[in-house]
Amino acid sequence: MLRHEFHPGKLVLGLFLLIAAVAYAGDAGGIWDTPWFVAFPLLLAGLLLGGAAAAVSYGIRGRPAARPGRPADRTPGGPADDSTDA
Repeated sequence: MLRHEFHPGKLVLGLFLLIAAVAYAGDAGGIWDTPWFVAFPLLLAGLLLGGAAAAVSYGIRGRPAARPGRPADRTPGGPADDSTDA
């Protein structure tokens, strides 16, 4: 059983952040020369692809179910409101 839900958008974004970190770590270590502006396209691509992956995942799986032992989300003042403030 999984301990938490799988979020592919976060995975994609994390991979792009890791690629940017490796690029600058290689530059700091003197292995290769990385221009300062390389991070912007990497992060932008990561954000766009991560958002697309999250949207596709949401479209396939839909809204996550409520956790057991947690009260259902209710809107104050709605038909299920049990308050006596009226």
